[in-house]
Amino acid sequence: MHSVMAMLMVLAAPLALGSTAEELAARNVAARGGIDKLHAISSLRLSGKLLVNGGTLELGYLCVLKRPQSIRCDAALQGLTEVEAYDGTQAWRINPFQGRKDPEKLSADDAKGLGEDAADFAGTLVDYKAKGYTLDYLGTEDVDGTEAHKLRVTRPNGDITYVYLDPDYFLEVRAINRRIEHGVPNETVIDYGDYEKVAGVYFPFAQESGPRGSSERQKVQFDKAEANLTADDALFHFPAASAPAAPTR
Repeated sequence: MHSVMAMLMVLAAPLALGSTAEELAARNVAARGGIDKLHAISSLRLSGKLLVNGGTLELGYLCVLKRPQSIRCDAALQGLTEVEAYDGTQAWRINPFQGRKDPEKLSADDAKGLGEDAADFAGTLVDYKAKGYTLDYLGTEDVDGTEAHKLRVTRPNGDITYVYLDPDYFLEVRAINRRIEHGVPNETVIDYGDYEKVAGVYFPFAQESGPRGSSERQKVQFDKAEANLTADDALFHFPAASAPAAPTR
């Protein structure tokens, strides 16, 4: 009898974990503001500052996101503006801080982060089934003194995001993105905080990120967010080449 019960418990374990993962995702969606309010946001404009080099450099920062999968982020300093954008198909960048003032297209691997940020701007766990993600509950793990719920999100391309939820509020406190880029696994840690309501939905206004295991971090602090503003698709597209000047006679 004991062996039968033990086998039943082993067989039931994956189902229990799956059920818990789904429940936690539902609690996260409810905590963010509910699925209806999340779906009602078609675009988001976030403005604030980007702190790099240990906070010694402060850049003006603006991100515009638009459903279904468009994003553009501008970082400005002393008259120069770095741009990273993705229109759902093509990602591109302008990086004048490295002497490149012309737009350049990014490879599929280099575009992964932008594409995921755009698809998940309402939240990684929001509509995870519709996005083709697989969800697993991995128990709890300490995040800066809090026993956070740990969920593994497996994307259709095989990349993984570990999402950590606060045990009381069920909002994201950390995410670890594990992507294969140019054949090499890269992991990025993102810590979230300072949640504010925008159009009835909670978004993290503070983000700190960097490579896992590294002290190199960058901080984003948004001070303003606006939902459902008009955002022209051209904002996200790779800039068209300027027409050549007409020949002179």
